[in-house]
Amino acid sequence: MDKKGTPSSPMPFHPHFLLMMMLIFFPLLWADSDSHSVYESFVYCLSNHSIPPSQISSILYSPKNQSFITVLQSYIRNERFNTSSTPKPAVIVTPTDQTHVQAAVLCAKSIGIQLKIRSGGHDYEGISYVSDVPFVILDMFNLRSISIDPKSGTAWVQAGATLGELYYKLASTSNTYGFPAGVCPTVGIGGHISGGGYGNMLRKYGLAVDHVLDAQLVDVKGRVLDREAMGEDLFWAIKGGGGASFGVVLAYKLGLVPVPETVTVFRVEKTLEQNATEVVFKWQFVADKIDNDLFIRLLLQPITSKEKKNQKTIRASFIAMFLGDSNRLLEVINKDFPELGLKKEDCKEMNWIESVLYWANYDNKTSPKVLLNRTYDALQFQKRKSDYVQAPISKAGLESIWKKMIELGKTGLVFNPYGGRMSEIPAWATPFPHRAGNKFKIQYSVNWKEAGAEAEKNYVGQTRELYSFMTPFVSKNPRSAFLNYRDLDIGVNDNGKDRYREGRVYGVKYFNRNFDRLVKVKTMVDPENFFWNEQSIPPFRS
Repeated sequence: MDKKGTPSSPMPFHPHFLLMMMLIFFPLLWADSDSHSVYESFVYCLSNHSIPPSQISSILYSPKNQSFITVLQSYIRNERFNTSSTPKPAVIVTPTDQTHVQAAVLCAKSIGIQLKIRSGGHDYEGISYVSDVPFVILDMFNLRSISIDPKSGTAWVQAGATLGELYYKLASTSNTYGFPAGVCPTVGIGGHISGGGYGNMLRKYGLAVDHVLDAQLVDVKGRVLDREAMGEDLFWAIKGGGGASFGVVLAYKLGLVPVPETVTVFRVEKTLEQNATEVVFKWQFVADKIDNDLFIRLLLQPITSKEKKNQKTIRASFIAMFLGDSNRLLEVINKDFPELGLKKEDCKEMNWIESVLYWANYDNKTSPKVLLNRTYDALQFQKRKSDYVQAPISKAGLESIWKKMIELGKTGLVFNPYGGRMSEIPAWATPFPHRAGNKFKIQYSVNWKEAGAEAEKNYVGQTRELYSFMTPFVSKNPRSAFLNYRDLDIGVNDNGKDRYREGRVYGVKYFNRNFDRLVKVKTMVDPENFFWNEQSIPPFRS
């Protein structure tokens, strides 16, 4: 097995192999010598692009800078990639102006070093800040302005802003608008939207990318392009195809969505001893077809049973967001999903911004200002994977899954229902293809606190074993995956001569039939593959 957990195979010699060997055997030489050389080259190059020395000193960090580690670690959200052995960048660039981004792209290209683009740092495999070849990080956290126009119902949001900052600004501006994106406030706008972006209003409004009206992008030539200048093909590609494959997204113009004065949330939990299997089975037939105002997430976890001491069971948590009041919600549930047993006292009415806090696990007395906090409290080691389910799983199938989850002990599953607006938008409308025909998406989730290779092997191994066990129940040809749930297990490319063949392995899982269209756009705008990462869109072979 290689370091990313994929089976090893004979490797043909190419220049990247030599670079990897240098990083493995001479890390101190790289840190002390080559990093300094890259730093000096960047200083010289930025100066040649009219960036004043005072600005260079404030946006450029080398490993010798006292703030380097602080800047690097501030947006690492997965402890798996925050160890002493994790490869570090030669420099970090923290632009405060679009001219800094333009110059950074041109300088990295002239030096011949990989450029990693980071907005919030939530990518599960650390792709935006880790590499096996020499690299620099372009960290967008300073570019986070948000401009809302209530009259037109639109907002310009820079890539380094967080979802929490967007939601707070929306609530401060209007009580009638929301935006259909994720529930974690510290996620960065750039990566979230360029990968698809979904939240608890997706059955009503679809994905975040379905509401992108315009964008600003720095391309491989250092030009700042808007929708008109970049053309519809490139604009299409960065709405769910991974912006970092095509350039540096500076900002998105978003169409806001109406939200009612009152929304309702609930959480109902059932264990196997409380007939969870029957309720989960029925959920599969209801969750994607029920009223579009209702989103019922299903969280499945192995826990210790309260009814049977020292025995494991499965807890099914039904967590819901309803765009309306509790009376109408109860009418919908009693008509279509009475098996859930929802009661009036289970329902909590609130306004939309209060529901944002609820889904982010804050109590009902918390001020919305907490959404401006960029500190990530739940920093742990973690692994995620994903799947799509297109036909209901039988009761016998569910029972076999419960048995496997209890045997493994730690890995949980999150079922997110589709249907509604998701089934109305064509699969080709954006690079994100998982629309009609998908009942729900699965996230495999495991977190742990123990450091070390043995713990990582154990927990990651559990997740992979459950993923393998689920093969009969999920989509096939291809077995699909969600780009924002990055998973290097499903394939990587090393930017070598076989990059298209390697990229197609994971590309068709993330993008299905949209993959080759993305490759065509990539070949058109970045034929030399400057914007490359381990799961980027490759160009066709030249």
